[in-house]
Amino acid sequence: MQKEKAKKVGNKGEVKTGRRTFLKTAAAGAAGAAALGFPMVSRAQTVTLKMQGAWGAKDIFNEYAEDYVKRVNEMAGGRLKIDYLVSGAVVKAFQLQDAVNKGVLDAGHQVSVYWYGKSKVASLFGTGPVFGQNAHQGLAWIYFGGGQQLYDELMKALNLNIVGFFSFPMPTQPLGWFKNPIKDAKQLVGLKYRTVGLAADLFQAMGVKVTQLPGGEIVPALERGVIEAFEFNNPTSDRSFGAQDVSKVYMLGSYHQAAEYFEIIFNKTKFDSLPEEHKAILKYAAEASSSFSFWRGQDRYSADLLWLRDKAGVKIYRTPNSVMAAQLKAWDKILPDLEKDPFFKKVVASQKEFAHRVAYYELLNACDYKMAFDHYFPGEMKKAGF
Repeated sequence: MQKEKAKKVGNKGEVKTGRRTFLKTAAAGAAGAAALGFPMVSRAQTVTLKMQGAWGAKDIFNEYAEDYVKRVNEMAGGRLKIDYLVSGAVVKAFQLQDAVNKGVLDAGHQVSVYWYGKSKVASLFGTGPVFGQNAHQGLAWIYFGGGQQLYDELMKALNLNIVGFFSFPMPTQPLGWFKNPIKDAKQLVGLKYRTVGLAADLFQAMGVKVTQLPGGEIVPALERGVIEAFEFNNPTSDRSFGAQDVSKVYMLGSYHQAAEYFEIIFNKTKFDSLPEEHKAILKYAAEASSSFSFWRGQDRYSADLLWLRDKAGVKIYRTPNSVMAAQLKAWDKILPDLEKDPFFKKVVASQKEFAHRVAYYELLNACDYKMAFDHYFPGEMKKAGF
């Protein structure tokens, strides 16, 4: 019966099923199956988020924020857009989290230590004690060691209407800028010094007189005599706000902030209202920009360090091991009181457990990079006291 229907019978009215008809039917069926097999993608009206950074327009940190924004805007294909503003456009740097929490801003690009005044636990997400881990391993703790879950728990405990992601493993931050080389921890006693977060507690335990300031206020404070020495973050940022014009001694190496990363925050009500694909873009752009920004930093920090040395006449020194050993003892001194807060203790225990494992692997496995450097560039490190 079926064979008879498929035959060509001239003008007698029977249905003809040829090759072209079959292919058209098969294609239509395949398209229908494909539509059922793939998830539907939202084509909602464009959503625009207003984000402010905690950084000045000339700071490389502002470029890092723009790295993130660029990836979001390009991946979203016009359906999600971030309008980015520099520090001070709406609020000051230390007011950024409050503005996002209240919905004055939809998003912010900063570091968690900037809201350390609400909870000292905030400083643990980037500027806490070092148990052997570096910033890459700190981010590994965020993503695989339970750090993100602890951060979310902190947001809930503080009743903050915030969703946050972390990005960009920062190289070790220098001890900073001084009038004279620091050869002994005793030279820090009584010194008026700028830092932020738990580093303030750390240096106070070492006898330092600490003032907490955002980056843009450091040089004016130094010129007014409010501070005598300071640290910020890296050679490029330090150069951009003119550190070399007010100091000629730059000490590299420290345990005060050796494993920090950026915090990218969103108003939770706004974030929760977004389609799932928009949420995914905001999350994964943090991961993508993390690598790109680190590569940018390696290029720029190294070039600017040489500029400071060779063009600006800055004397660069490696912080002595004795000073860094004194920092570790100071961490030991302040942690017991801080750990009277059960949640603080819980976060530190999680970090320490993860750091023990990953640092054990890294330190046993990594080659001696300094040995290789000394082999090919003999004498350079010795000149800087390393």
